[in-house]
Amino acid sequence: MPAKDYPFYIKAPAVLIGLYYLVSILTILNGVLIPFAFAILFAVLLNPLYNRLLDYKLPRPLAVLLTVLSGVAFMGLIGYLMSSQIAQFSQSFPVLKIRFVQMTDSLELWISQQFGVSIQKQVLFVKNALDSSQAAIGSVIGTVFGTLSLMLIIPIYIFMLLLYKNLILNFLYEVFSEEHSKSVGEVLAQTKSAIQSYIVGLLIEMIIVSALNSLALFIIGVKYAILLGVIGGVINILPYIGGFVSILLPVIIATVTKDGYSAQLAVIASYLLIQFVDSNIIFPRFVSVKVQINALISLVAVFLGNMMWGIPGMFLMLPMVAVMKIIFDRVDDLKPWGKLLGDEIPIRHMGQIWGRPGRRKKTDSINVPLKEAIK
Repeated sequence: MPAKDYPFYIKAPAVLIGLYYLVSILTILNGVLIPFAFAILFAVLLNPLYNRLLDYKLPRPLAVLLTVLSGVAFMGLIGYLMSSQIAQFSQSFPVLKIRFVQMTDSLELWISQQFGVSIQKQVLFVKNALDSSQAAIGSVIGTVFGTLSLMLIIPIYIFMLLLYKNLILNFLYEVFSEEHSKSVGEVLAQTKSAIQSYIVGLLIEMIIVSALNSLALFIIGVKYAILLGVIGGVINILPYIGGFVSILLPVIIATVTKDGYSAQLAVIASYLLIQFVDSNIIFPRFVSVKVQINALISLVAVFLGNMMWGIPGMFLMLPMVAVMKIIFDRVDDLKPWGKLLGDEIPIRHMGQIWGRPGRRKKTDSINVPLKEAIK
């Protein structure tokens, strides 16, 4: 008996209700799903090393253990290399605090003289602003510390995912019928390639941007150039908004440690130039080409990820959307959604419609309503 084809005004609300409950479940289970999602990404990234160790005839549990320890050692090495900069910054923090208080007092006096606002009113205004934003600040701090605490369980998840990889893959094959096994294999292969390319591309982008940031700050003469440059490179991983957020910290340090405003303007100009290079050369070369999601969907995905899972969700949502596109492109009924997520603009229904002003190229393949809509 053929399945009943319901009209669009019935299917659309059903889909929206389903998406609402799906997002609600994902939000409620964030404490479990966030570290598990990160573990999946890192497990896929470490899978080539795991396979290489298996080629040396190592027992499977030992190969998994060595793979996880290698990943942890790599992260520990990065922390060790940055420890000297962090220690230097922490030692100078009391001096920076005194300098910041002096600058705040000077700013309060200038505002009082220029605008007639008493220092008491300024202090009260700042206090009220801090009180009103206390919940938001607490939420951000809680998210950061929650993410750091979850980092402890991620290696355990990675160990289990690699150890039971064959079991999981066999389950995915058996869920679908035998006739779809080829499509399932292609989806899994493309998903693995997309995730590996995405993570590797982000790492390359982070290294390049960190180096450019550190070099620019060193030339300008801002203290802790390496530390601030690396922090900016890490924050820059957050698509489209991380680059602008990363400007704030070096501007603040330059304001506290240097006189005048030339250093701050130089920092802003250099960071904007680096962001231009990153957006037009680095990101398209190493990341965007390998995860073909258009900018509009990427931006929406980042904000949705932030609403569901906070800062970790902003990072995780793009590879999730990339996996969804791979699946959509393999299912006939979902192919239009796959095209919507991608960055290739189809011309089958519109033909050659762009020409010189006042002239229009002749074509027989133009969809007339679409042509009128996009004029």
